[in-house]
Amino acid sequence: MITPPTIPAFVLVRPQMGENIGAAARAMWNFGLDHMRLVAPRDGWPNPSATALASGAGRLLDEARLCADLPEALEDCDFVFATTARDRDLTKPHFTPEAAMQEAATRIAAGQRVGVLFGPERAGLENEDIARANAIVSVPVNPAFPSLNLAQCVLLMGYEWRRQSAEVTQRGTDLAGTDWASGGEVEHLARHYEERMEEAGFFFPEHKAGSMKLNLRNMWSRMPLTRADVQMLHGMMRQMVRWKERG
Repeated sequence: MITPPTIPAFVLVRPQMGENIGAAARAMWNFGLDHMRLVAPRDGWPNPSATALASGAGRLLDEARLCADLPEALEDCDFVFATTARDRDLTKPHFTPEAAMQEAATRIAAGQRVGVLFGPERAGLENEDIARANAIVSVPVNPAFPSLNLAQCVLLMGYEWRRQSAEVTQRGTDLAGTDWASGGEVEHLARHYEERMEEAGFFFPEHKAGSMKLNLRNMWSRMPLTRADVQMLHGMMRQMVRWKERG
C-alpha cells in the first residue's frame, strides 16, 4: 500500500546554478518541506556548490529525485502548479501563492499528489513547461521588476504552505515569565491610584471629579496589563508617596 503524500513536491525545472539549488533546499526545509525533484540541472548532479549553500538541509539534497525531463518528474502528480511572474498566452486558472497552497492542502488531504514547478534562473518556465501544469501561481510583484530569485520564490511558496498546513499563531504576545493580570488585580490597582490621587487633590475641580475618575478607570481597562506591570505600577505609586512624605 502506497502512503498518501502529506506535502507537495517542489520541482526545480532545469536549474542552472548549484548555489541556487542549495538555497532553495534550505528555504524548503525552513518550512518543513523535504520533497525536491530536479529536472535536468545544467551543471549535473550531485553538485558540491548546492551542498555548500544548503546549510543544514543537506539531507534534502541527498534525497532529491533527479529526473531527465518534466514528464518524468510529474508522472505521479494529480495536480500541478506552475509559478511565473510573467503573463502567458495560455488559458489556465490563476492562483495567488496563498490560494494555491490552500488548494494544495485540500487536495493533499484528499490523498492527491501535488507538484509545484519552479523555472530556471535566467527566464523562468517556458510555455511548454506551463502547458503541462493545471494552474498558474502568479506572484503580485512590482511590474517594473518582476524577476524573483529561484530560492526567493521557493521560500515564498514554502511559507504559504506552512501557513495552510501547520497550526500557526497569527498574533500573540510573549509574556516573559509573567501572566496577564486578573480583573481583581486591575481593580485593586485602579483603587490604589484613585485613593492616592484623591489625597493629592488631583481630582479638581470638584464638578469634574466624577468624569476624571471614570476616564481613569476606563484607561486601566483598555491597557493589556500583566501581573508584572501591576506590581511595578503599585511600587511606583508607593515610592512617590514615600518621597512626598519624606519631603
